[in-house]
Amino acid sequence: MSAITIKKVETKKDLKKFIEFHYDLYKGNPYDAPVLYSDDLSTLSRDKNAAFEFCESEYYLAYKDGKLVGRVAAIINHKANKKWNRPCVRFGWIDFIDDIEVSRALIQAVEDYGRRNGMTEVVGPLGFTDMDPEGMLTEGFDQLGTLATIYNYPYYPKHIEQQGFEKDNDYVEFKIFIPTEVPAKIAKIASMIERRYNLHAKKLTRKEVFEGGYGKRVFAVLNECMKDLYSFSELTERQIDQYVGMYMPMADLNLFTVVEDWSVEPHKIVGVGLTLPSLSKALQKCHKGRLWPFGWWHMLRAIKAHKTNIVDLYLIGILPEYRKKGANALLFADLIPWYIKYGFEWGESNIEMESNVNVQSQWEFFDTQLHKRRRCFKRPITTGQ
Repeated sequence: MSAITIKKVETKKDLKKFIEFHYDLYKGNPYDAPVLYSDDLSTLSRDKNAAFEFCESEYYLAYKDGKLVGRVAAIINHKANKKWNRPCVRFGWIDFIDDIEVSRALIQAVEDYGRRNGMTEVVGPLGFTDMDPEGMLTEGFDQLGTLATIYNYPYYPKHIEQQGFEKDNDYVEFKIFIPTEVPAKIAKIASMIERRYNLHAKKLTRKEVFEGGYGKRVFAVLNECMKDLYSFSELTERQIDQYVGMYMPMADLNLFTVVEDWSVEPHKIVGVGLTLPSLSKALQKCHKGRLWPFGWWHMLRAIKAHKTNIVDLYLIGILPEYRKKGANALLFADLIPWYIKYGFEWGESNIEMESNVNVQSQWEFFDTQLHKRRRCFKRPITTGQ
């Protein structure tokens, strides 16, 4: 049996190998939606990712017989650990061939890193923050992945369970089929809450997003909406600036709606619906995650010409005190006509906690299909070496 060698990523060349391993392992896979190389590079670079203000990490490559066969990131989010009183090390960006010795060596590297830094538990897959993909796919391997989620081969969770990990948190994902018109109940609720609570859907201009402060205000609302979700740590001002710069320039503002409370001055944002044409097929056509020479064309066709039949419901959030008022009805009453106009057939909910019945109840007026499940795993760190 050949020994597995673990090498820490220390150079730019190592990091390039780390990022590109996923493209090589999933080459030709019809379901994987690989992220752009530049996005992964920014996220994994200490000088570019604002999360390193409160995170630390190491990345590892696994070799067998001189060939690269796996990768993993070990991440400690000190802010989240303090918030949840949980001294844990996260594993993320995990990929490996179907060899239990490889996956075992990768997890061992993460555990060793956690032990050296005083952690007592390994959890994952998780990123630096909730804005990174999380949760290992356990069902839906024949479904197209999304920009916001992880796709993995069916053998991944088997390897993790074989190493003594157990469930920490489960997620579900839905297809939400786009109706031919705004459902009557949604239209009725939207009209009623406009009158009763003075809540209104609003479209934004690019000037409002970037110069009027709406971009930052949107993520501040999302901070509040997600504060009690599994593993979440509030975004800092620098992170918010980073995400505004990352997502807003490519947003089709027709697919972006905010809900405001006009009973207060200045008008208060109480809900956000940031949705995007699916980029999954376009990403598959970007060679090794690069926009050049032809990837940019496929991305542009998806974003601007809507050459996809899927819309990603990327960031949907309503402030807790407005959820029971039905504020989400205003979002959908405003967005559905645009989905119909653009020819979208169904939307991807992206991940929702299995236990979060409140968020899942917003699909009650739609035809839906639960088509993916994923899991975050946990395992105590042993005290010995």
